[in-house]
Amino acid sequence: MPEPGDGGEGDLPLAAARARELARRWGAVGVCVTLGARGAVLSFADGTPLAVPAPRAADGDPCGAGDRFASALAGLLAEGELPSQAVAGAVAVASAFVAAGGAGALTFEPAGATAAATRSTPPPAEDAVALAARVRAAGGTVVATGGCFDILHAGHAAMLAAARSLGDCLIVCLNADASVRRLKGDGRPVVGEADRAALLLALECVDGVAIFDEDVPEQVLRDLRPHLFVKGGDYHAADLPEAATLAEWGGRAVTVPFMPGRSTTQILQEAASRGS
Repeated sequence: MPEPGDGGEGDLPLAAARARELARRWGAVGVCVTLGARGAVLSFADGTPLAVPAPRAADGDPCGAGDRFASALAGLLAEGELPSQAVAGAVAVASAFVAAGGAGALTFEPAGATAAATRSTPPPAEDAVALAARVRAAGGTVVATGGCFDILHAGHAAMLAAARSLGDCLIVCLNADASVRRLKGDGRPVVGEADRAALLLALECVDGVAIFDEDVPEQVLRDLRPHLFVKGGDYHAADLPEAATLAEWGGRAVTVPFMPGRSTTQILQEAASRGS
């Protein structure tokens, strides 16, 4: 078989070439090869291979990750998912399994829990809480922010990057869809909570997302206990409704500079005017 790479662990070109050759020899639609922490690659006898990178996750015991990947993949294919979607879902399940501690941290899951975990959902709030606890235990500074982040724009990105620079991890408290609807009105959010969380987690400066249903993230802040809660400079720290909650453990609300003229509402109004 062709060997375009050096053969090291996680060599994507080599794995893709070998998988393509196996698909050709076996007459299979495609062959998938896992690449450890790098995810997986799905190759077809003809066509461009599909690389599915693993999401960023804390280091964990990889024991059992291959079995978790295979079982999730089989289940998704049996449910009628396309091979590409099934591989992406299985990578997400295996990555979450490793991040949660691997085989040593296994607990009973109700029937259907594995399938539910493949729907591109954001990490649960417990993951963000665990992250905050680890950073605090190591003597680091936990930073949190909150908002709807409906249609992520340059102003959001600048504020999040500035917030992350103030500490050792940044956790976004994200308004759930129902909460956004109450705050912003009918027709919002434009982007659902699962996709909004996924976009936030794709940013290098965001380490975790915790979705909350209330209008103000009081309970999730009590769970996270951040040292700092950051908002854009169009807010006044003393007037933030979260300030009183933060004071319970000595946390502080701070603001960072914001980019004027950037807002989701403005983007939607501009889009509507161009479409009319």
